Amino acid sequence: MARDVQITFDCADPAGLSAFWAEALGYRMQDPPEGFESWEQALEAMGVPPENRNDASAVLDPDGAGPRLFFQRVPEGKQAKNRVHLDVRAAPGLEGDARMKALEAAAERLVSHGATRLRRHEPAPPLDGGHIVMADPEGNEFCLD
Repeated sequence: MARDVQITFDCADPAGLSAFWAEALGYRMQDPPEGFESWEQALEAMGVPPENRNDASAVLDPDGAGPRLFFQRVPEGKQAKNRVHLDVRAAPGLEGDARMKALEAAAERLVSHGATRLRRHEPAPPLDGGHIVMADPEGNEFCLD
């Protein structure tokens, strides 16, 4: 039986990190509950104090195919290398120089949105087509693959 999957990020700034990942993946911010024009309006009506209104955020695949990403504020910062990371397929079907050029363009775009480029791995056929290791604005590693 297939299961729905949600990926949860512990972070310091849920709104900021969710905006980054929406940009990185072509996702959209989750809509506020029915009857509300904005999350601010909904949280006000729910009685959530202003200091807690950035405790959580979520983004969705606009096509409904990918998992929901949920961002929750935690008090502690990132401590070590991720044991699990996302691979963002930025060059599907491409090989060699064309693949690496597409990955470089994706890396440049994400750096302009707060990502950090960590390292580039050159193609090593037949098993590795090359990839770029990145970190999101809070230091979570991911690969452009």
